[in-house]
Amino acid sequence: MTRLDTAFNYQRFDAHRSLADAAGDLLASFEISTKVGFFPDGHDLCPKRLRTVVREVPEQLGCVPGTVLLHNPECSADGFEEACTALSEMRDAGYCRAWGLSSWNPQALADHDWAVPRPDVVMVRAGLSVPAPVLEAAERLSARLGARAVWGMAPFGGDAAGPLWSGIDTSLFLASGQRASRVQATVTAARAIPKVERLAVGTSSPAHLEEIVQAESLAVSVSTVDRYRALLRRRAERVDTAS
Repeated sequence: MTRLDTAFNYQRFDAHRSLADAAGDLLASFEISTKVGFFPDGHDLCPKRLRTVVREVPEQLGCVPGTVLLHNPECSADGFEEACTALSEMRDAGYCRAWGLSSWNPQALADHDWAVPRPDVVMVRAGLSVPAPVLEAAERLSARLGARAVWGMAPFGGDAAGPLWSGIDTSLFLASGQRASRVQATVTAARAIPKVERLAVGTSSPAHLEEIVQAESLAVSVSTVDRYRALLRRRAERVDTAS
C-alpha cells in the first residue's frame, strides 16, 4: 500500500494528526489525498476558510499532501466556482501537488457550465450500489470539467457485509477464466462502473485489505458492464415515467 485517503473532518476533525502520530516518519513515504469542506459548524466552501485549512494540512500531517479535494461540494454548490479557484491557487502555492473534488452525488453540479480551473482529480462513488442518475452525473461532470483523472470510492456503499452483496453474483463481472472472492469481484466491477484510475476503500481488517489489493490483477468483463449499465438506465427511465 502506497496511498492513503483521509479528510479534515474525519475522526472528529483529528484525522490528520492521528495519522501523523500513527505513521511517524513513514507517512512521507505515502501519497496522501485529503478532503476539505466540512467544519464543526457545517459545510462551507468559503474560500478564506478553505485556504486556512489547506495551509494547516502540511503542518498537521508533517508532509505536503499529494491531493486536496473539495469535500461534497454539492452541499454548497453556490460557492463551487470560488472554491475551485481557491484550491487551484493553493496547489500552485505548494500546499499540495494536485487538487480536485470528491462528490457523493454530483447531480446538482453535473449540468452547469462552470468557469473553473481544470481539476487534477474528480473522485466519485463507484460500483454496483450506485444509482444510474448518480453514475451518469459523475461521468458528465468529469467530462465537463476536463478532469485529468477520475477516482472511485465506496465500492460496497459503506458496508461490505450488507445484505445486497450476498444476493448478487458479482463473479459475472469478471472476464472469463478468472476466479475470485465475492469481495474481489465487487471491487473489480467498481473499477469499471464508472471507469476509474484508482479506488478508495475503507476497512478495519488487514485481511480484507489484502484481499482487495490482490484484486488489482483481475480483469472486468466489459460486455457484462455494458449490459448492466443499459439495464440501470432502463430502470431509471421507468422510475421517471412512473413518477
